[in-house]
Amino acid sequence: MSDSVQPLAYDVHEAWATPHLKKVINTWSSVNSIIKSGSVSVDGESLDVATVVAASRYGAKLSIKEDPKTLSRLGDSVKVLHDYLDKGYYLYGVNTGFGASADTRTKDLLGLQRGLMQLVQSAILTPEDKTDGASHNEYLGSHSMPSAWVRATMLIRLNANIRGHSGINTNTLTTITQLLEHDIVPVIPLRGSLSASGDLMPLAYIAGAIQGNPDIYVRVGGATGSPVVMTAERALREAKIEPIVLGPKEGLSLINGSAAATAVATLGLYEAHQLAVASQALTALGSEALHGNAEWAHPFIAAVRPHQGQIEAAQNIRTFLRGSRLVVGLEQSKDRFKSGMAQERYAWRSVPQWLAPHLEDLVLSDSQLTVELNSTSDNPVINVEDKDVHCGANFQAASVTAATEKVRLSLQSIGKMLFSQVSEMINHDLSNGLPPNLAADDPSVSFCLKGLDCNTAAYTSELGFLANPVSNHVQSAEMHNQSINSLGLLSARQTFAAIECLSMIVANALYTACQGVDIRTLHRTFLNKLRKPVEELLASSFQIEDAKLISRFWTRFEETWYKGAPLDAEERADKVSDVLSAVIVTSSEASSDINVTQLSKTRKALRDLVLNTYVQHREAFFKNPSTLEYLGNGTKVLYRFVREKLQVPLHRGLIEHPVAGAKDNNMIDGRPKKTIGSWVSIIYEAVRNGELYSEILEFLQDEDSSNRVHRNGNGKYTNGNGVHSNGNGVHSNGNGVHYNGNGVHVHGNGVNSNGNGVNSNGNGVNSNGNGVHT
Repeated sequence: MSDSVQPLAYDVHEAWATPHLKKVINTWSSVNSIIKSGSVSVDGESLDVATVVAASRYGAKLSIKEDPKTLSRLGDSVKVLHDYLDKGYYLYGVNTGFGASADTRTKDLLGLQRGLMQLVQSAILTPEDKTDGASHNEYLGSHSMPSAWVRATMLIRLNANIRGHSGINTNTLTTITQLLEHDIVPVIPLRGSLSASGDLMPLAYIAGAIQGNPDIYVRVGGATGSPVVMTAERALREAKIEPIVLGPKEGLSLINGSAAATAVATLGLYEAHQLAVASQALTALGSEALHGNAEWAHPFIAAVRPHQGQIEAAQNIRTFLRGSRLVVGLEQSKDRFKSGMAQERYAWRSVPQWLAPHLEDLVLSDSQLTVELNSTSDNPVINVEDKDVHCGANFQAASVTAATEKVRLSLQSIGKMLFSQVSEMINHDLSNGLPPNLAADDPSVSFCLKGLDCNTAAYTSELGFLANPVSNHVQSAEMHNQSINSLGLLSARQTFAAIECLSMIVANALYTACQGVDIRTLHRTFLNKLRKPVEELLASSFQIEDAKLISRFWTRFEETWYKGAPLDAEERADKVSDVLSAVIVTSSEASSDINVTQLSKTRKALRDLVLNTYVQHREAFFKNPSTLEYLGNGTKVLYRFVREKLQVPLHRGLIEHPVAGAKDNNMIDGRPKKTIGSWVSIIYEAVRNGELYSEILEFLQDEDSSNRVHRNGNGKYTNGNGVHSNGNGVHSNGNGVHYNGNGVHVHGNGVNSNGNGVNSNGNGVNSNGNGVHT
């Protein structure tokens, strides 16, 4: 850099803190590490989102941590319980009735636990839920939980029980690990839990399974293939697992907690985090499709309104767009004499502000669920230190409900944003010169993505409905004892439904954006190719060599070409060739010796040149698109994933539609023709199985590593958190706002925030925006 050139105060290449992204990358990396190691151990204190995901979805083996502290806690809690009973004390759920029936007393302690199982193993399953494979019912859907949810529930309940506050025997808990070791997963009804006195019903089916109940069903072998459904009695016998007889309080200890709600919420949060990151990548790719002005992602805008989520979203989008030749306003200079819209519409320009609170909410939800994962959710709870037992309501899963409702609202906002972006790309009146419905052929007969627009609207409407809170639908239950209840599992289930809808929107948006950048590049490269022969035609026909006149003509020509997007190729060539007459006739430099015949002849020649060149270029582009050359570093990852790894091609138009008895055997260039829905379904599957997220996060992880130690010409450093330091670890942006290595904002009034403003130390867990530390 020349000494005479002052460095920019807000360089678009500088990296700012991204706490949400770091949490997402760390969790994803941990999942991969656990999958690679193949096993996890639980100790009651260090369970996290990654462990739950790896154990429930990817088959990581589970064990109880064999250390004296853990085993001692369990033994001591059982001893306190028995000491209590030996003294003849009455203790809720051990020698009293349950809930509103707690005014009864009994000496049949084991019979009481059986009675508990009888009252809660009461929800609905259909015959199809108890048979192998998919349901054969043509009318009713599944009434049981997915096995991954159940595995997660078993893990989380085990982690809570081994904390030594529940009075449960080691042998009982070991039996749960044996079930998981033999891939025996209880069939649990989907509905029926209030998540108030815990998820009583779902957890009772796990308790029934370890008892070998002959009317409780399990799935065996589902982690490695199609499961076989059988009774718990048979499964335990074949696995040589001894059925458990529940001792005093053990039934209550197994079921009186929030494990099912927390399990489903945790699995949902993992996907929600990644959907939020994907939405930022899609915004970048869509901006390229519209050849947009991306100055709205400039760091100065976020710096002067320093919400951490806004800073992060702008930073991430700049990272995805770095190196792009299809946007202006960041690396490429913006056009200060731009015609048309002076700035982008809200669906693009306000993305950092729109996403900001939701990125922060997702970090907060993560903190809340991490606390819940390592909590004792039970009642009564045993205090080993004081040798006492306390009745409370640690089963109430209100924190889980609060976390999932924030997640669901975030998903809805992201979905609405993406739908607005999809609509703009498909609508030729808003897409800055792209054809109607992104049809690559003639738009008079090819309507390409019009149906996708409608589908996305449908998904977005359903997503909006699902965003409604669940917590305000509480009903008083169980003789008015459970007059308030969290509905945590219901909220988590609705969050999963929202994830499904948003994943469909993401698949549609990715398909649309890839189509958009292809067509944008097609037309851009066509015009680049056409310019020289057009100039040669003008020179030979009118001896025009004036650079300003040629430039004026070409500017008008390009504008007319893009405005002609709704027209078929022949009409478009006609329309654009009219520019010749308009410019030549109104130009004093060329109008003195106009030959009308020559003008008409040249116009026709121009029209033929445009049409022939376009048709030939389009066919060549279909076979060998050059789009990658124009994309940003991050958006290339998305495009390459779709076009190369998933083999989802540019949609060429009407010729793509498969028909019966086709002479070409429904093949194009050696690949099959498919409906648009089939192509999008391939992308959707890659969204749900995590392939798309892996591509995005690997890129971002590499970007973070490459920026970790970087020094620019102004002597500033970028540290491991992507934050600039001027030598003392602090960077000031010139408006009195500073950012330290943890993304902490320090304002002039001395107020400190850790990015999400939340610190939790009630369980020894502290969240600072960079992860959860114990």
